[in-house]
Amino acid sequence: MKRKLPFFCLAALLSAGVHAAELGELDTEQLGAIQQNQNALVVDIRTPQEWQATGLIPGSYKLQSFDADGKFDQEKWLAELEKLKTSPDQPVVLVCRSGNRSAKVGKMLSEQPGMNKVYHLNNGIQSWIRSGRPVAPDCLASTCN
Repeated sequence: MKRKLPFFCLAALLSAGVHAAELGELDTEQLGAIQQNQNALVVDIRTPQEWQATGLIPGSYKLQSFDADGKFDQEKWLAELEKLKTSPDQPVVLVCRSGNRSAKVGKMLSEQPGMNKVYHLNNGIQSWIRSGRPVAPDCLASTCN
């Protein structure tokens, strides 16, 4: 019986590569590193009101996911995301307020063909701010120079 266990584990590990990629979870330090070292695309999926209230992670892109009514146009959102990517294998990191929405959208994204490097920020921008990391203001044309 002991000989079967290692073989079974090996088979399970090998078959895991056949399935869709899994959503990775990053803390603030890991996000800073992947953004700098792997040219990760950081996408803030919150609402305009949330961007205004807290600002954004420097270098991130705004791409709202759920609207005010809680609706999500997956096809349109995916098309907009593709426009932001600089290469097909570029890592994508999703950010929301607390990590809940980014986990949901990230799970969907990791199930898309070719999306092998999908992550989300654990505890969202709240953890970024609590860790003392900088935020950039969300500038509207009328409020920023």
